[in-house]
Amino acid sequence: MTNEADAPRVPRVMIDAYNLDLPHGTGVATYARNLSYALHALGYGVEVLHGRRAAGPADPLLREVTFFDTALPPPPAWRRALTQAREWLGGPLLARSTAKPVDLADRVISADLRRRMAHHDRLWNVADLYGRAQRQYTSWRLVHRLQLPDPPAVMHWTYPLPIRANGTRNLYTLHDLVPLRLPYTTLDRKRRYLQLMRYVAASADHLVTVSECSRRDIINLLGIAPERVTNTYQSVSLPEHLTAKPWEQVGHELASTFRLKPRGYYLYVGAIEPKKNVARLIEAYLATGSEAPLVLAGPKAWKSAQELRLYLGNERRLHHRVQLLDYVPQSVLVNLIRGARALVFPSIYEGFGLPVLEAMLLGTPVISSNTGSIPEVAGEAAVLVDPYNTQALAEAIRGLDGNPALLAELAARGPRQAELFSPARYRQRLDALYARLLAVPPRAG
Repeated sequence: MTNEADAPRVPRVMIDAYNLDLPHGTGVATYARNLSYALHALGYGVEVLHGRRAAGPADPLLREVTFFDTALPPPPAWRRALTQAREWLGGPLLARSTAKPVDLADRVISADLRRRMAHHDRLWNVADLYGRAQRQYTSWRLVHRLQLPDPPAVMHWTYPLPIRANGTRNLYTLHDLVPLRLPYTTLDRKRRYLQLMRYVAASADHLVTVSECSRRDIINLLGIAPERVTNTYQSVSLPEHLTAKPWEQVGHELASTFRLKPRGYYLYVGAIEPKKNVARLIEAYLATGSEAPLVLAGPKAWKSAQELRLYLGNERRLHHRVQLLDYVPQSVLVNLIRGARALVFPSIYEGFGLPVLEAMLLGTPVISSNTGSIPEVAGEAAVLVDPYNTQALAEAIRGLDGNPALLAELAARGPRQAELFSPARYRQRLDALYARLLAVPPRAG
């Protein structure tokens, strides 16, 4: 008879919650959640490392309360200044920390927050870990050293952070190198960014990325040996209670909330910033003369006024043709995608392009770009155009406007293409990576 103590331990993987802790969802947060559920389905123990500010009150109840307190006020200015001065003067001595376990006993009603959390078998926290690490790297070019009391088999960083965990393999996901490929579209300090990417690339036990396009960039721009970079792609999935909602209900909600008719509008999803090419999208759409309005669903980001200048300069005349929506929750967003005549996503460059696949999964036709990763993700299931060519983009919109047969064909092709990026396919790619990294047989059999 085998004692429990003699049973083989389940390999454990820890992932960071850098993007998961942000107040609004991001593509990287979606990636981290999907990764956690895929690892769990493969039989790995999954641990999540948070960097929330309130980490260690002695009182267990207060510790749990502050962990979930998203309304925690920022510290006063004098305390922030004192903290930054201490970090600056302390330099290398403070560029290290030890993770502490977070024990949740369901004393806080957290059902809504838990739905947005990654899967986890155990939680850890280090107070302000990600903020401190970024500041220390900016000031001193120091990489934060993280001590894990019970190191997992792998520390999988879902974003290239200036942190390295001791006593384990460090795996970093680089989603893209847009600040280097399109430096004029981001606010990153390019020298700092390149230094950090080179450090991550050189020190990582392995690199992961999400498309062949990004893999080529990592190999070519950072000089990394091809065998040190694996493309696992991403998975695309949406909650069944949203995707299976009756079509009549979707139409009613669109009409009552936004005064939109199902299949009667074009939709863009994403931040309004230079990389997303919104200025050319608006110009191309207005040139079509289409009676179906253009809905822009996403927060205003860097240079949003510049991207929206054509609309903002003629808002009174165009308000019935172009509709701006700020951040919308997933339940509303799924309705918007399902009800659109087409998703129009003319991004100049994407490391993956999740909105394209989400639309395809829902059977919504797609117009997108023939650059970056989009062609390998969209395949033959979308209309792809040169994102710099407003005339080509306008012609693509006109081509769908009066072509029910093409709309139906794209709607049928989309779900078949999205199946290539299903959670099951993603688990197979992830399983092969981890089996190779840990020198163990694939867990999926």
